[in-house]
Amino acid sequence: MIQVISILLENKPGALMRVTGLLSARGYNIESLTVARTLDPTLSRMTIAVDVEPHLRRQLIKQMNRLINVLQAADLTEAPAVARELVLLRVRAPMEARTAILKEAEIFGGRVVDSSLEGFAIEATGETEKMDEFIDVMRSYGEIEVTRSGLVAVSLESKKLRLSPPIPRTVEAAENKDRNGVVNA
Repeated sequence: MIQVISILLENKPGALMRVTGLLSARGYNIESLTVARTLDPTLSRMTIAVDVEPHLRRQLIKQMNRLINVLQAADLTEAPAVARELVLLRVRAPMEARTAILKEAEIFGGRVVDSSLEGFAIEATGETEKMDEFIDVMRSYGEIEVTRSGLVAVSLESKKLRLSPPIPRTVEAAENKDRNGVVNA
Protein backbone atom coordinates (compact mmCIF):
# COMPACT_ATOMS: atom_id res chain seq x y z
CA MET A 1 0.00 0.00 0.00
CA ILE A 2 1.25 3.49 -0.83
CA GLN A 3 2.17 5.52 2.25
CA VAL A 4 2.38 9.33 2.03
CA ILE A 5 5.04 10.77 4.35
CA SER A 6 5.65 14.46 4.99
CA ILE A 7 9.06 15.32 6.41
CA LEU A 8 10.39 18.62 7.72
CA LEU A 9 14.17 18.54 7.65
CA GLU A 10 17.18 20.78 7.78
CA ASN A 11 18.21 22.12 4.38
CA LYS A 12 21.73 20.66 4.51
CA PRO A 13 23.85 18.50 2.20
CA GLY A 14 23.24 14.80 2.78
CA ALA A 15 19.78 15.16 4.37
CA LEU A 16 17.95 13.79 1.30
CA MET A 17 20.47 10.96 0.99
CA ARG A 18 19.86 9.87 4.61
CA VAL A 19 16.10 9.66 4.07
CA THR A 20 16.32 7.79 0.75
CA GLY A 21 19.09 5.59 2.16
CA LEU A 22 16.81 4.50 5.00
CA LEU A 23 14.11 3.54 2.50
CA SER A 24 16.38 1.72 0.07
CA ALA A 25 18.20 -0.14 2.86
CA ARG A 26 14.85 -1.62 3.92
CA GLY A 27 13.87 -2.48 0.34
CA TYR A 28 11.06 0.08 -0.02
CA ASN A 29 10.26 1.40 -3.49
CA ILE A 30 9.85 5.18 -3.68
CA GLU A 31 6.92 5.97 -5.97
CA SER A 32 7.50 9.74 -5.87
CA LEU A 33 9.65 12.21 -3.98
CA THR A 34 9.21 15.98 -3.94
CA VAL A 35 11.36 18.35 -1.90
CA ALA A 36 11.81 22.12 -1.72
CA ARG A 37 12.74 24.87 0.72
CA THR A 38 10.13 26.23 3.09
CA LEU A 39 9.61 29.89 4.00
CA ASP A 40 12.57 29.38 6.34
CA PRO A 41 15.55 28.84 3.98
CA THR A 42 17.27 26.60 6.56
CA LEU A 43 14.41 24.04 6.33
CA SER A 44 12.97 21.89 3.56
CA ARG A 45 9.67 20.03 3.24
CA MET A 46 9.77 16.61 1.63
CA THR A 47 6.78 14.55 0.49
CA ILE A 48 7.42 10.89 -0.22
CA ALA A 49 5.02 8.32 -1.62
CA VAL A 50 6.45 4.90 -0.83
CA ASP A 51 5.16 1.33 -1.11
CA VAL A 52 5.07 0.00 2.49
CA GLU A 53 3.14 -2.83 4.12
CA PRO A 54 0.41 -1.33 6.35
CA HIS A 55 1.70 -2.98 9.53
CA LEU A 56 5.16 -1.38 9.04
CA ARG A 57 4.01 2.22 8.49
CA ARG A 58 4.26 3.35 12.12
CA GLN A 59 7.73 1.80 12.48
CA LEU A 60 8.96 3.60 9.36
CA ILE A 61 7.81 6.99 10.73
CA LYS A 62 9.67 6.30 14.00
CA GLN A 63 12.84 5.44 12.06
CA MET A 64 12.52 8.62 9.97
CA ASN A 65 12.14 10.76 13.10
CA ARG A 66 15.44 9.35 14.43
CA LEU A 67 17.45 10.43 11.39
CA ILE A 68 19.95 13.26 11.61
CA ASN A 69 18.56 16.46 10.02
CA VAL A 70 14.91 15.27 10.31
CA LEU A 71 12.87 17.54 12.55
CA GLN A 72 9.49 15.89 12.00
CA ALA A 73 8.16 13.00 9.94
CA ALA A 74 4.41 12.44 9.73
CA ASP A 75 2.23 9.84 8.05
CA LEU A 76 -0.41 11.62 5.94
CA THR A 77 -1.81 8.44 4.36
CA GLU A 78 -5.05 8.42 6.34
CA ALA A 79 -4.71 11.78 8.13
CA PRO A 80 -6.66 14.86 7.09
CA ALA A 81 -4.48 16.26 4.31
CA VAL A 82 -4.51 17.74 0.84
CA ALA A 83 -2.35 15.93 -1.71
CA ARG A 84 -1.80 17.08 -5.29
CA GLU A 85 0.36 16.27 -8.29
CA LEU A 86 1.33 18.46 -11.24
CA VAL A 87 1.24 17.10 -14.79
CA LEU A 88 2.77 18.86 -17.78
CA LEU A 89 1.49 17.22 -20.94
CA ARG A 90 2.32 17.88 -24.56
CA VAL A 91 -0.28 16.59 -27.01
CA ARG A 92 0.23 16.53 -30.77
CA ALA A 93 -3.10 16.43 -32.54
CA PRO A 94 -4.74 17.42 -35.84
CA MET A 95 -6.54 20.79 -36.07
CA GLU A 96 -10.01 19.19 -35.99
CA ALA A 97 -9.34 17.67 -32.52
CA ARG A 98 -8.11 20.88 -30.87
CA THR A 99 -11.48 22.17 -29.65
CA ALA A 100 -12.21 18.82 -28.00
CA ILE A 101 -8.76 18.80 -26.38
CA LEU A 102 -9.34 22.25 -24.91
CA LYS A 103 -12.75 21.19 -23.53
CA GLU A 104 -11.29 18.04 -21.97
CA ALA A 105 -8.42 20.01 -20.43
CA GLU A 106 -10.95 22.45 -18.92
CA ILE A 107 -12.96 19.57 -17.41
CA PHE A 108 -9.81 18.36 -15.63
CA GLY A 109 -8.87 21.87 -14.50
CA GLY A 110 -6.00 22.04 -16.96
CA ARG A 111 -4.78 25.14 -18.70
CA VAL A 112 -2.83 25.61 -21.91
CA VAL A 113 0.68 26.93 -21.21
CA ASP A 114 1.93 26.74 -24.80
CA SER A 115 0.34 26.36 -28.22
CA SER A 116 1.86 25.61 -31.59
CA LEU A 117 0.81 24.32 -35.00
CA GLU A 118 1.53 20.78 -33.79
CA GLY A 119 -0.52 20.87 -30.57
CA PHE A 120 -0.63 22.08 -26.98
CA ALA A 121 1.33 21.97 -23.76
CA ILE A 122 -1.16 21.64 -20.92
CA GLU A 123 -0.66 22.00 -17.17
CA ALA A 124 -3.01 20.25 -14.74
CA THR A 125 -2.97 19.63 -11.00
CA GLY A 126 -5.02 17.29 -8.88
CA GLU A 127 -5.12 13.98 -7.10
CA THR A 128 -2.97 11.25 -8.60
CA GLU A 129 -5.96 9.20 -9.78
CA LYS A 130 -7.49 12.24 -11.49
CA MET A 131 -4.18 12.96 -13.25
CA ASP A 132 -4.02 9.32 -14.43
CA GLU A 133 -7.49 9.78 -15.98
CA PHE A 134 -6.46 13.07 -17.59
CA ILE A 135 -3.46 11.40 -19.22
CA ASP A 136 -5.63 8.52 -20.50
CA VAL A 137 -8.14 10.94 -22.03
CA MET A 138 -5.40 13.00 -23.72
CA ARG A 139 -3.78 9.84 -25.06
CA SER A 140 -6.93 9.23 -27.13
CA TYR A 141 -6.33 12.50 -29.07
CA GLY A 142 -2.87 11.76 -30.37
CA GLU A 143 0.77 11.39 -29.47
CA ILE A 144 1.58 12.72 -25.98
CA GLU A 145 4.62 13.41 -23.80
CA VAL A 146 4.10 13.53 -20.04
CA THR A 147 6.10 14.90 -17.11
CA ARG A 148 4.79 14.49 -13.56
CA SER A 149 5.95 16.31 -10.45
CA GLY A 150 5.31 13.67 -7.85
CA LEU A 151 2.96 14.07 -4.92
CA VAL A 152 2.96 17.20 -2.76
CA ALA A 153 0.92 17.07 0.46
CA VAL A 154 0.08 19.30 3.40
CA SER A 155 -1.55 18.23 6.66
CA LEU A 156 -4.88 19.79 7.64
CA GLU A 157 -4.50 18.90 11.32
CA SER A 158 -4.43 21.82 13.73
CA LYS A 159 -1.42 20.64 15.72
CA LYS A 160 1.72 22.63 15.06
CA LEU A 161 5.34 21.62 15.11
CA ARG A 162 6.94 22.67 18.35
CA LEU A 163 10.68 22.89 18.19
CA SER A 164 12.39 23.92 21.36
CA PRO A 165 15.02 26.58 20.93
CA PRO A 166 18.57 25.76 21.96
CA ILE A 167 19.23 26.35 25.64
CA PRO A 168 21.71 29.21 25.96
CA ARG A 169 24.68 28.37 28.11
CA THR A 170 25.37 31.26 30.42
CA VAL A 171 28.68 32.08 32.03
CA GLU A 172 27.09 31.74 35.47
CA ALA A 173 25.91 28.19 34.77
CA ALA A 174 29.35 27.21 33.49
CA GLU A 175 31.01 28.63 36.62
CA ASN A 176 28.59 26.78 38.92
CA LYS A 177 29.51 23.33 37.56
CA ASP A 178 31.93 21.25 39.61
CA ARG A 179 34.46 18.87 38.08
CA ASN A 180 31.84 16.13 37.57
CA GLY A 181 29.60 18.41 35.52
CA VAL A 182 27.05 18.80 38.30
CA VAL A 183 25.56 22.26 38.78
CA ASN A 184 26.10 23.64 42.28
CA ALA A 185 23.15 25.59 43.59
